[in-house]
Amino acid sequence: CTMKGKSIKPQLVASNDRFCRFLEEYCPVVTETYYPTIWCWEGRVQTLLRPFITSRPQVQYRNELIKTADGGQISLDWFDNNDSSYYPDASTRPTVLLLPGLTGTSKESYILHMIYQSETLGYRCVVFNNRGIAGEELLTPRTYCAANTEDLEAVIHHVHSLHPSAPFMAAGVSMGGMLLLNYLGKTGRDTPLMAAAIFSAGWNVFESVESLEKPLNWLLFNYYLTTCLQSSISRHRQMLEKLFDMDLVMKARTVREFDKQFTSVMFGYRSIDDYYEDSSPCRKLKSVGIPVLCLNSVDDVFSPAHAIPVETAKQNANVALVLTSCGGHIGFLEGIWPRKCTYMDRVFKQFVQAVFEHGNKIFSM
Repeated sequence: CTMKGKSIKPQLVASNDRFCRFLEEYCPVVTETYYPTIWCWEGRVQTLLRPFITSRPQVQYRNELIKTADGGQISLDWFDNNDSSYYPDASTRPTVLLLPGLTGTSKESYILHMIYQSETLGYRCVVFNNRGIAGEELLTPRTYCAANTEDLEAVIHHVHSLHPSAPFMAAGVSMGGMLLLNYLGKTGRDTPLMAAAIFSAGWNVFESVESLEKPLNWLLFNYYLTTCLQSSISRHRQMLEKLFDMDLVMKARTVREFDKQFTSVMFGYRSIDDYYEDSSPCRKLKSVGIPVLCLNSVDDVFSPAHAIPVETAKQNANVALVLTSCGGHIGFLEGIWPRKCTYMDRVFKQFVQAVFEHGNKIFSM
């Protein structure tokens, strides 16, 4: 995307004609020209400004703590939408599971916007907060990572068992999208989810960390993200000190150093390369067994364009990629003053509605 902030139609990559036609008819936003905010001409600018510019819709959550098999706990934030006029019966109210990014919680503005969109459609949402992030105590010395899907499996099973008759979808952002893709690659068709939406996922972790180590990207993103990771675990120091050299972990200056000293060790990987290999969703995409729509911008420094698995996507009839020329990482700002709705919000709203209202047509068109 040049300085001129030019608008280009997103590239839709999908080998399945029926899925393509379904999206063109019921989720037309993926074929419309995206007009990025002209003064956010560059991906890094979009990425940096979005949290400050976009509004924060008011959402009242109901919190639920669920126990895990290893003795830990997971914090879920429910938006029940009991005032839903479209779906007054809670047992069949369509439900969207939302997965925030690294160190993100149910309070992120992009999560609040997805809930706002879902509320207008009459749907229920539940946010999966990764362990130890949302203010709850760590009961065991274990947090989370993009490769280990056990907590996500437990949450999906729990939500589905509470509302077995409710149509069920998931949407993941950034690391939440990577985790969701890794789960779908592992489970294939054996999941209660009808479909999934993925936003700004890092497809190849080796390429992502390398991109984030370029000097300007380190300065703008990597150092801050590393300090976020450190502060998210520092309040659990007593619990984690049993297994980790926390002084060493707190000296990390990059995400790679943090993962080397902490995340890869916690989840039992022999090396950081083994962990990054296992975390990269590009390796699992061929096994995804339900319809997934994945939105990426080619100027996202967290997920470099050359690492987006376009050829693999073309080989799986369940996968559609939507690639924009601008938008950065979870940016997708549009219009002159982009407070309200981003292009990502519109893709989310249309795709979720398309699946819940017309999902039976995806494979019958």
